[in-house]
Amino acid sequence: MKALLMHPDRDFDLNQQAPRHERDLRQDLELDTLLRAMAGEDKFLFDVARKALLSGLQNDVETILYRQEIVKDCLKNPVVVRDLYDLAVEAIEIKRKHLFFGTFSRHYPESILSGSIELLQLFMGMIRKLKGIADAQAGRFESRGFTALFAMFQTEFSDEYFACVQNHLKELKFRAGVLVSAELGEGNEGANYVLRRARGKMPNWLKWVLGNWPSAYTFRIHQRDEAGARTLSELRGRGLNLAANALAQSADHILSFFEMLRAELAFHVSCVNLHGKLAAMGMPTSFPRPEAIGARRHRFSGLYDACLALSMGRGVVSNAIDADGKSGVIITGANQGGKSSFLRSIGLAQVMMQCGMFVAAEAFAAELCTGLFTHYRREEDATMKSGKLDEEIKRMSEIVDAITPNALLLLNESFASTNEREGSEIARQVVCALLEKHIKIFFVTHLYEFAHGFFDRKIKDAIFLRAERRADGTRTFRLVEGEPLETSYGEDLYREVFPAETEKLSEG
Repeated sequence: MKALLMHPDRDFDLNQQAPRHERDLRQDLELDTLLRAMAGEDKFLFDVARKALLSGLQNDVETILYRQEIVKDCLKNPVVVRDLYDLAVEAIEIKRKHLFFGTFSRHYPESILSGSIELLQLFMGMIRKLKGIADAQAGRFESRGFTALFAMFQTEFSDEYFACVQNHLKELKFRAGVLVSAELGEGNEGANYVLRRARGKMPNWLKWVLGNWPSAYTFRIHQRDEAGARTLSELRGRGLNLAANALAQSADHILSFFEMLRAELAFHVSCVNLHGKLAAMGMPTSFPRPEAIGARRHRFSGLYDACLALSMGRGVVSNAIDADGKSGVIITGANQGGKSSFLRSIGLAQVMMQCGMFVAAEAFAAELCTGLFTHYRREEDATMKSGKLDEEIKRMSEIVDAITPNALLLLNESFASTNEREGSEIARQVVCALLEKHIKIFFVTHLYEFAHGFFDRKIKDAIFLRAERRADGTRTFRLVEGEPLETSYGEDLYREVFPAETEKLSEG
């Protein structure tokens, strides 16, 4: 049995390795804010959402669309999805609380058998509940994933199936005793132990006396013969061993299904949680249109920083850009104008799109990337063994070693730890080399010489955005296409922070 709620043809891999730069992604995109909104207080939801967002980026358009269908179904039927998730959790908890299953698994076949029977009976109750949900709710779901899952419940778990399982479990309790055949092997040791089906209903005494039954030898063990009782118990265990192991494997198989169902539903439940939080703030979401790798598509409207909105608990400013056909996006403009927030919204939307969920935008279409990397300016700290520029170059070297063509790289104030000329030259060489290798770049920078140098070259596959600033110095926190300016209007911030000092300077 497979849930197939993350991939159309395989289970979700909970053991997949996180990218080596996971720490940078979580820090630079503030992903933990998004993950906490998705998971609430549930550590398991947090872990599954983290793996889906960071380790499970899909490069296949069809897989993303398949998962989008399922997320849409979950958003339309949140109560049903939560009920399914709760049932999967309950089934797993049943296993954990079951005292007998596995406790004596290595030495006592009879304990394995009785524990497995009890566990399977409990699991059958959980599967009955799942089938009940499928029977009642299947018509409300349209995605291929849920349609196949509910169809499996309805076709494979019929009333005849449950009756058959119950009969087998009842028979495996061996109320009439255990019938085992064996042969004598070398040294008169027992060999080829086989568990046999017990005789049917015993005949009445007259038929028993007159019947032509095969001859048999019978022996009885004295009630004080401990060695004999132990030997007989071992013989019984050898006969039960194969049946006990088979039944234990059956229980494990059903348990593994519930574990995978829980894991795959956990991602969708976390999507429902996040959608509810954004909707409560009046912020829009939409399902993106993923394009094939290398298509050079990037167009959106109403794109906003979901983490900023979640942190502030209210709506935030959004942006609309058409960067189709562009490989480089250079972002300049006023300090505190929304550039970093915009850059973060780009990274978050890419991650959310490639794990198959909605994005924080009114509309979004972009190509898939082979990997997402960030290179943000770091504050200097005591652990640094060299200067900030050396540290930046080292991190960039690690990115270059790992990055592949058609990846997406977000740079925020990179190489600003040195002077304008040196920083601009380093940035120019790095960006040119990456663009030649078909790496898509979004670069927020105050390096005027670098930005304007690219603008003057009129590169066709580059677009230049600028943080909007009104004549009175007010920031709109929106980005518009525009030529890089030589100033970042730092004096606006000075006036805002030190109004009295600014007034004195004006009077002087």
